[in-house]
Amino acid sequence: MSTRLEFFYDYGSPYSYLASSRLEALAERTGCEVVYRPMLLGGVFKATGNQSPALQSVEAKRRYGGNVMQRWVEYLGIDFQANPFFPINTLPIMRAAHAAQRAGVFEAFHSAVYPAFWAQAKNLGDPEVFAEVLRGAGLDAKELIEGASDPAVKNALREATDEAVARGAFGAPTFFVGDEMFFGNDQLDFVERALTAS
Repeated sequence: MSTRLEFFYDYGSPYSYLASSRLEALAERTGCEVVYRPMLLGGVFKATGNQSPALQSVEAKRRYGGNVMQRWVEYLGIDFQANPFFPINTLPIMRAAHAAQRAGVFEAFHSAVYPAFWAQAKNLGDPEVFAEVLRGAGLDAKELIEGASDPAVKNALREATDEAVARGAFGAPTFFVGDEMFFGNDQLDFVERALTAS
Protein backbone atom coordinates (compact mmCIF):
# COMPACT_ATOMS: atom_id res chain seq x y z
CA MET A 1 0.00 0.00 0.00
CA SER A 2 1.44 3.36 -1.06
CA THR A 3 1.23 6.16 1.48
CA ARG A 4 2.59 8.94 -0.73
CA LEU A 5 0.52 11.07 -3.09
CA GLU A 6 2.29 13.53 -5.37
CA PHE A 7 0.19 16.48 -6.48
CA PHE A 8 1.50 18.38 -9.51
CA TYR A 9 -0.43 21.60 -9.97
CA ASP A 10 -0.44 25.27 -10.98
CA TYR A 11 -2.37 27.99 -9.15
CA GLY A 12 -3.79 29.09 -12.48
CA SER A 13 -5.65 25.77 -12.85
CA PRO A 14 -9.19 25.96 -11.43
CA TYR A 15 -9.53 22.18 -11.38
CA SER A 16 -6.32 21.99 -9.35
CA TYR A 17 -8.03 24.37 -6.91
CA LEU A 18 -10.97 21.99 -6.64
CA ALA A 19 -8.66 19.03 -6.18
CA SER A 20 -6.57 20.81 -3.56
CA SER A 21 -9.69 21.45 -1.50
CA ARG A 22 -10.23 17.69 -1.25
CA LEU A 23 -6.74 16.54 -0.33
CA GLU A 24 -6.87 17.12 3.43
CA ALA A 25 -9.91 14.85 3.79
CA LEU A 26 -8.33 12.31 1.47
CA ALA A 27 -5.19 12.25 3.59
CA GLU A 28 -7.25 11.78 6.74
CA ARG A 29 -9.12 8.83 5.24
CA THR A 30 -6.09 7.09 3.77
CA GLY A 31 -3.22 8.19 6.01
CA CYS A 32 -1.28 9.24 2.92
CA GLU A 33 1.35 11.95 2.79
CA VAL A 34 0.43 14.59 0.22
CA VAL A 35 3.53 15.92 -1.51
CA TYR A 36 2.84 19.27 -3.18
CA ARG A 37 4.75 19.62 -6.47
CA PRO A 38 4.29 23.14 -7.91
CA MET A 39 4.91 23.11 -11.65
CA LEU A 40 4.47 25.61 -14.47
CA LEU A 41 1.40 24.59 -16.45
CA GLY A 42 2.37 26.81 -19.37
CA GLY A 43 5.65 24.92 -19.56
CA VAL A 44 3.79 21.61 -19.57
CA PHE A 45 1.50 22.82 -22.36
CA LYS A 46 4.49 24.00 -24.40
CA ALA A 47 6.37 20.73 -23.95
CA THR A 48 3.38 18.53 -24.81
CA GLY A 49 1.56 20.59 -27.42
CA ASN A 50 -1.50 20.82 -25.15
CA GLN A 51 -3.44 24.00 -24.38
CA SER A 52 -5.73 25.45 -21.75
CA PRO A 53 -9.40 24.40 -21.90
CA ALA A 54 -10.11 28.14 -21.84
CA LEU A 55 -8.73 28.24 -25.39
CA GLN A 56 -11.05 25.47 -26.58
CA SER A 57 -12.16 26.43 -30.10
CA VAL A 58 -15.51 24.61 -29.96
CA GLU A 59 -17.87 27.08 -28.29
CA ALA A 60 -20.37 24.43 -27.16
CA LYS A 61 -17.59 22.42 -25.52
CA ARG A 62 -16.18 25.53 -23.81
CA ARG A 63 -19.66 26.42 -22.53
CA TYR A 64 -20.22 22.86 -21.32
CA GLY A 65 -16.89 22.99 -19.50
CA GLY A 66 -18.15 25.98 -17.54
CA ASN A 67 -21.28 24.04 -16.59
CA VAL A 68 -19.20 21.10 -15.37
CA MET A 69 -17.08 23.42 -13.25
CA GLN A 70 -20.22 24.88 -11.65
CA ARG A 71 -21.52 21.38 -10.89
CA TRP A 72 -18.27 20.52 -9.14
CA VAL A 73 -18.30 23.74 -7.13
CA GLU A 74 -21.85 23.05 -5.94
CA TYR A 75 -21.07 19.39 -5.25
CA LEU A 76 -17.99 20.21 -3.18
CA GLY A 77 -19.60 23.20 -1.48
CA ILE A 78 -16.56 25.44 -1.85
CA ASP A 79 -16.24 29.15 -2.54
CA PHE A 80 -15.47 29.84 -6.19
CA GLN A 81 -15.55 32.84 -8.52
CA ALA A 82 -14.53 32.85 -12.14
CA ASN A 83 -11.47 35.09 -12.16
CA PRO A 84 -11.88 37.95 -14.66
CA PHE A 85 -8.08 38.27 -14.91
CA PHE A 86 -7.64 34.63 -15.98
CA PRO A 87 -5.46 33.53 -17.66
CA ILE A 88 -2.41 35.20 -16.17
CA ASN A 89 1.29 34.41 -16.30
CA THR A 90 1.72 32.26 -13.19
CA LEU A 91 5.51 31.98 -13.45
CA PRO A 92 6.22 34.41 -10.55
CA ILE A 93 3.60 32.71 -8.37
CA MET A 94 4.88 29.21 -9.03
CA ARG A 95 8.45 30.29 -8.34
CA ALA A 96 7.25 31.89 -5.11
CA ALA A 97 5.62 28.58 -4.16
CA HIS A 98 9.02 26.91 -4.37
CA ALA A 99 10.52 29.79 -2.38
CA ALA A 100 7.83 29.22 0.27
CA GLN A 101 8.70 25.54 0.42
CA ARG A 102 12.36 26.38 0.92
CA ALA A 103 11.46 28.92 3.62
CA GLY A 104 9.23 26.44 5.48
CA VAL A 105 6.08 28.55 5.07
CA PHE A 106 4.41 26.67 2.24
CA GLU A 107 1.25 25.72 4.13
CA ALA A 108 0.40 29.37 4.86
CA PHE A 109 1.36 30.37 1.31
CA HIS A 110 -0.80 27.68 -0.30
CA SER A 111 -3.74 28.39 1.99
CA ALA A 112 -3.65 32.06 1.00
CA VAL A 113 -2.93 31.94 -2.73
CA TYR A 114 -5.59 29.51 -3.92
CA PRO A 115 -8.57 31.29 -2.31
CA ALA A 116 -7.22 34.65 -3.46
CA PHE A 117 -7.15 33.38 -7.04
CA TRP A 118 -10.33 31.32 -7.23
CA ALA A 119 -12.58 32.40 -4.34
CA GLN A 120 -11.78 36.13 -4.18
CA ALA A 121 -10.94 36.50 -7.89
CA LYS A 122 -7.92 38.74 -7.25
CA ASN A 123 -5.48 39.73 -9.96
CA LEU A 124 -2.44 37.81 -8.78
CA GLY A 125 -0.68 38.81 -11.97
CA ASP A 126 -0.29 42.24 -10.35
CA PRO A 127 2.82 42.10 -8.12
CA GLU A 128 1.30 44.52 -5.60
CA VAL A 129 -1.89 42.48 -5.26
CA PHE A 130 0.15 39.29 -4.90
CA ALA A 131 2.31 40.91 -2.20
CA GLU A 132 -0.81 42.10 -0.37
CA VAL A 133 -2.21 38.56 -0.33
CA LEU A 134 1.04 37.24 1.13
CA ARG A 135 1.18 39.94 3.78
CA GLY A 136 -2.44 39.23 4.66
CA ALA A 137 -1.43 35.66 5.44
CA GLY A 138 1.28 36.86 7.80
CA LEU A 139 4.06 36.08 5.35
CA ASP A 140 7.13 38.11 4.46
CA ALA A 141 6.11 39.11 0.96
CA LYS A 142 9.41 40.81 0.18
CA GLU A 143 11.41 37.74 1.19
CA LEU A 144 9.26 35.35 -0.85
CA ILE A 145 9.10 37.53 -3.95
CA GLU A 146 12.83 38.14 -3.87
CA GLY A 147 13.39 34.46 -3.11
CA ALA A 148 11.47 33.58 -6.26
CA SER A 149 14.33 35.11 -8.26
CA ASP A 150 16.95 32.87 -6.64
CA PRO A 151 18.54 30.68 -9.34
CA ALA A 152 18.05 27.59 -7.18
CA VAL A 153 14.32 28.34 -6.88
CA LYS A 154 13.98 28.97 -10.60
CA ASN A 155 15.73 25.68 -11.25
CA ALA A 156 13.50 23.82 -8.78
CA LEU A 157 10.39 24.93 -10.67
CA ARG A 158 11.97 24.03 -14.00
CA GLU A 159 12.96 20.59 -12.71
CA ALA A 160 9.50 19.91 -11.28
CA THR A 161 7.90 20.87 -14.59
CA ASP A 162 10.33 18.77 -16.62
CA GLU A 163 9.84 15.82 -14.27
CA ALA A 164 6.06 16.03 -14.59
CA VAL A 165 6.30 15.97 -18.39
CA ALA A 166 8.83 13.14 -18.34
CA ARG A 167 6.45 11.08 -16.20
CA GLY A 168 3.56 11.64 -18.60
CA ALA A 169 1.80 14.79 -17.39
CA PHE A 170 0.07 16.97 -19.97
CA GLY A 171 -2.07 19.17 -17.73
CA ALA A 172 -3.14 19.90 -14.17
CA PRO A 173 -3.98 18.58 -11.71
CA THR A 174 -1.82 15.50 -12.15
CA PHE A 175 -1.38 12.96 -9.36
CA PHE A 176 1.05 10.11 -8.91
CA VAL A 177 0.68 7.16 -6.59
CA GLY A 178 4.01 5.48 -7.10
CA ASP A 179 4.42 5.30 -10.88
CA GLU A 180 0.68 5.35 -11.60
CA MET A 181 -0.57 8.65 -13.00
CA PHE A 182 -4.03 10.16 -12.58
CA PHE A 183 -5.12 13.31 -14.40
CA GLY A 184 -7.96 15.51 -13.22
CA ASN A 185 -9.97 16.33 -10.15
CA ASP A 186 -12.49 13.67 -11.21
CA GLN A 187 -9.87 10.93 -10.74
CA LEU A 188 -9.53 11.33 -6.98
CA ASP A 189 -11.78 8.34 -6.27
CA PHE A 190 -9.35 6.20 -8.27
CA VAL A 191 -6.43 7.87 -6.49
CA GLU A 192 -7.97 6.84 -3.19
CA ARG A 193 -8.38 3.26 -4.37
CA ALA A 194 -4.74 3.17 -5.41
CA LEU A 195 -3.65 4.55 -2.04
CA THR A 196 -5.60 1.94 -0.10
CA ALA A 197 -4.90 -1.05 -2.35
CA SER A 198 -3.06 -3.82 -0.53
